[in-house]
Amino acid sequence: MPTTAASQMPTRSGSDFWKYWTGQTISNLGSSFTEFALPLLVFKLTGSALNLGITTAATFIPYLLFGLLIGAWVDRVNRKRLMIVTDILRALVIASIPLMAALRLLTVEWIYGVAFASSTLTICFNSAEFAAIPSLVSADDLVTANGRIQASYSGAAVAGPLLAGLLITLLPLSNVLLADAASFLLSSASLGIIRTSFNQSTPSEKTHILRDIVEGLRYVLRHPVLRNISAMMALVNLVGNAATAQIIFFAKRQLTATDAQVALLYSAGSVGVVVLSLLAGPLRKRWSFSVVALGALMLNGLLLVVFAFQRNIWAALPIWALDAGLGILFNINTGSLRQAIVPNHLLGRVISIAGVLAWSAIPIGAVAGGFAVQRSGNVVLVFAVVGVLTFLIPLAFSFSPLGHADRYLPQPVKQPLTASGDGARV
Repeated sequence: MPTTAASQMPTRSGSDFWKYWTGQTISNLGSSFTEFALPLLVFKLTGSALNLGITTAATFIPYLLFGLLIGAWVDRVNRKRLMIVTDILRALVIASIPLMAALRLLTVEWIYGVAFASSTLTICFNSAEFAAIPSLVSADDLVTANGRIQASYSGAAVAGPLLAGLLITLLPLSNVLLADAASFLLSSASLGIIRTSFNQSTPSEKTHILRDIVEGLRYVLRHPVLRNISAMMALVNLVGNAATAQIIFFAKRQLTATDAQVALLYSAGSVGVVVLSLLAGPLRKRWSFSVVALGALMLNGLLLVVFAFQRNIWAALPIWALDAGLGILFNINTGSLRQAIVPNHLLGRVISIAGVLAWSAIPIGAVAGGFAVQRSGNVVLVFAVVGVLTFLIPLAFSFSPLGHADRYLPQPVKQPLTASGDGARV
C-alpha cells in the first residue's frame, strides 16, 4: 500500500524534545569553550587585530561557497542522520587543534583551516536543526520553544567561559577545545535516541538539486518579509562584525582585561542572552514583531556606543550583557518568523539561503574592522561608529514591510464543525 505524506508526519513527543534540548545544551557548553578559547589563542599567537578578523572571515566564507547547495541538499536527506554524522566530524576537526599544539605544529593558518572546516559542517547541522524544531513542537509554541532552547544554550555559555577560564590556569589553552570535541560526541548520542522524525515528508530524490536551490532562492527573494530581513541583516552584519570580531582585542587593549576577566565578559554576554531569551515569548505575545525585533536591534546599537567608551571591565560587563541579550532577542524573533512563514519542505534551503544573503558581508566586515583597528590604532572609534550604524539600519527598515511583518504570517485555518455519531460537535 503506498505511503502518503500525511502518514509520514511525525508524532510530536515531549520526551523527544527534551532529549534534543539536553544534547544540544551539552554541545553548546562545549562550543562556548571554543568560542572563548579560539580567538584568545589567535591573539596570543599573533597579537594582531587583522588576524582576528581573518579568523572570523574564515568562519563565514563557507556560507558563501556552500550555503545554497547545502541548504537544498539537507531538504533531500534524512536530517537526523545528517546531524549525527556532522557532530562526529566536528569533534574530529576541533580535536585537531590540541593535537597539533601537542606536536608543536600549530599555526594561525591551521586555525583558519579548522574554522573553515568546522563552519562548513555547522552549516549542515544548523540547516537540519532549523528544519527539525518544527517537527518537535507545535507551530504555536515555536517562539517559546526557540526562546527556551536559546536560553538553555546560553545558560551553558555562561558556565562555559568561566570553566574555560579556570581550565587555562591548569592546562594549555589549546587543550580547552577537547571539551568541545567531547560535547559533539555526546550530542550525536542524544540525537540517536530520539524517535521523532525530523522530516515531515519523505525526502525528495526526484528533482534536480539546482532546481531546489532556485526554488528556495526565488521564495526568499519574492517574499517581502524574508527579502527585507536578509537585506537588513547583510547590512547589520557588515558593520557589526567590524566590532564583534575584535572583542578580544578591545578587552585586552581598551579594558586591560586579564584572561579570566575576558572569560567574565563572555559569560556576561551569555547572561544577557539567557534573560532576554526567556523574555522572547512573553514580549512577542504582548507586542508586534516590528516593535520587539527592530526595537531590540536599535537599542543594541545605542548600547554598543556606550560600551565603546568604557575603560573599566566591571562597568563594561553589565552593558555588554544587555547588548548581547538584545541582539539575540532580535535573532529569536526573526528565526521564529521564518519558521512560521516557510513551508516545512523548504525550511532547510530557506535558512541556508537566508544565511548566505544575510551573512555574505560578515567576512568583509570582519577583515575591514581588523584592518581599520590595525591602521588607526583606535578600537574605541571603530566600536562607536558600528554602534551608530547598527541603530540607523533597523530604523530605516522600519519603513519597509518589516514595519508590519505580522501581516504576512499565515492565518490558521478554521475547521468547520461536523457532527459526530452521538450528535456532539467535534
